[in-house]
Amino acid sequence: MRNLNEENVTDAVLGKLENCADPRLKDVVASLVRHLHGFIREVEPTEEEWLAGIRFLTEVGQKCDDKRQEYILLSDTLGASILMDAINHRISEGATESSVLGPFYREGAPVMESGASTAGDTQGEVVTFRGRVHAPDGRPIEGAMLDVWQTAPNGLYEVQDPDQPDFNLRGKFSTDADGTYEIRTVKPVSYSIPDDGPVGKLLKAVGRHTFRPAHVHFIVSAEGYEPVVTQLFTEGDEYLESDAVFGVKNSLVVPYQRRNGGHLVEYDFGLRPIA
Repeated sequence: MRNLNEENVTDAVLGKLENCADPRLKDVVASLVRHLHGFIREVEPTEEEWLAGIRFLTEVGQKCDDKRQEYILLSDTLGASILMDAINHRISEGATESSVLGPFYREGAPVMESGASTAGDTQGEVVTFRGRVHAPDGRPIEGAMLDVWQTAPNGLYEVQDPDQPDFNLRGKFSTDADGTYEIRTVKPVSYSIPDDGPVGKLLKAVGRHTFRPAHVHFIVSAEGYEPVVTQLFTEGDEYLESDAVFGVKNSLVVPYQRRNGGHLVEYDFGLRPIA
């Protein structure tokens, strides 16, 4: 097509997709083109603004490495991650609600005995997580795996902090025959997401804070069941209503009970059978 202009360029780009052999890819790219062109028409950015946007995305990519994923952080802070989560993991009766994975998950956490502590020498208020993993009908799931991770009391994950041991405050725990689990750690704290990169600068520019409420991450899985990626948030935390990544759900907010000089959190996880 020749003589392209504001009125016909979108149709021209969409027409180039006619020979795409993958129907899903064709639909996805066509939708991207329509929404991107719609955004440009609505905002009417100047050329300088468009280049600033390109530079921002370039900087986001340059901030990514094997320990930090700035694009996940961008997705989280724009609410895209939780929307994706909501669409792909709709609420199911008897199953635990999911939440965002976050940019600091690591595979390969050590497998630990029930009741062991992920904290090592980390100093902090001791907390025990205890409960069951069960099917929607309440039947216990033996051998379910709970992959857990959190920040230290200084608000940093161990991949952000060279002074923490490798895999500090990370571990995997298996449920007993009755579906029970027990995990010891230190009480989580609210913390700022990384604000030294382009995502942090964007949040500050639009008047948003960078803090997350205190939480512990969980991936709970078992053979024959859909895994759930979720978080347990601390009741009473000042950032529950304004989580920088929009991850809080009421069913995931838990009270901390004072027990024997520490804290106890009781929570049961429900897993949905694979259809």
